[in-house]
Amino acid sequence: QLQLVESGGGLVQPGGSLRLSCAASAFTLDNYDIGWFRQAPGKEREGVSCISSNGGSTNYADSVKGRFTISKDNAKKTVYLQMNSLKPEDTAVYYCARSWGSWAWRTCNKRAFGSWGQGTQVTVSS
Repeated sequence: QLQLVESGGGLVQPGGSLRLSCAASAFTLDNYDIGWFRQAPGKEREGVSCISSNGGSTNYADSVKGRFTISKDNAKKTVYLQMNSLKPEDTAVYYCARSWGSWAWRTCNKRAFGSWGQGTQVTVSS
């Protein structure tokens, strides 16, 4: 059964760091773009960062550029999101998802992705 499982969330102080993991099972990770998305209470789900199937291309939302880094280890079937210099406005449930087709990483639009994980909560607060 196709599955994506997020982990690594938690409570962190402003300026701190977290690394999220997205573990894939039952499909070949290197055939798909993967995206990280987040949803804060009362807001729509938004794209945070996306990575191409071979891991060679990435896309970041303006709000996280320079602070977050996405990476992909196809051998370990895991995609990571390293989050540094966290801000209170980064507080949200973070989800990973698999693309429906090619080039989805370019727009990192949630409509181009499916097979969502259950999410992991990230809370940035002092």
